[in-house]
Amino acid sequence: MALRERLPLWVQSRCGLEPRSLAALAVILVVAAGVAGAFFWTGRPQQVRAPEVVGAARPVLGAGPSLSGPEASPAAAPSAPVVVVDVGGKVHRPGVLTLPEGSRVADALRAAGGVREGADLTGLNRARVLMDGEQVVVGVPAAAASGTGVAGPSGPAQPLSLNAATVEQLDSLPGVGPVLARHILEHRVEHGGFRSVDELREVDGIGDRRFADLEPLVRP
Repeated sequence: MALRERLPLWVQSRCGLEPRSLAALAVILVVAAGVAGAFFWTGRPQQVRAPEVVGAARPVLGAGPSLSGPEASPAAAPSAPVVVVDVGGKVHRPGVLTLPEGSRVADALRAAGGVREGADLTGLNRARVLMDGEQVVVGVPAAAASGTGVAGPSGPAQPLSLNAATVEQLDSLPGVGPVLARHILEHRVEHGGFRSVDELREVDGIGDRRFADLEPLVRP
């Protein structure tokens, strides 16, 4: 009865409820209020922290946007320069070889399987740096290697072929040292060979006087 007396008069007059009914209604209202409060409390926005992945890369201040997939792949590194040489004569595997630029004659001999037993290496500079397009002949006379005569005290017995001679053979010509021999070989490779002996004038280091000395000793 006390609970009913505490209710407003309009509630008492309109509801006409018994005390037990009023008590039950009050309990329901309290429970409903509690449920509503819990619902709003749990539904409020909350700050969620993403889990930290062990080993994940952390962003660097000032760095640009990270890339993934094909765009993140580094550009393919350019292939290393090479030289192509023809190794023949008394080696185990003669043939045309492709070697890294800067390789020496000794490297070419190893790539060809090594020198055969008893081969004469006299006059073959194994420490010389290889030039692209040259020929290295082991233990074979110059005449057999390039179809030219064997050099003698007064020069080759036959004109030396500018398009087939090795650096060693060009070096044997009078007035031609290792540097000039390499220049001749470089000119041959760059221009696809000599079409005439007169093209020797275009080689750096060959003047009119030296050309006059070489002209009767060489051929294209």
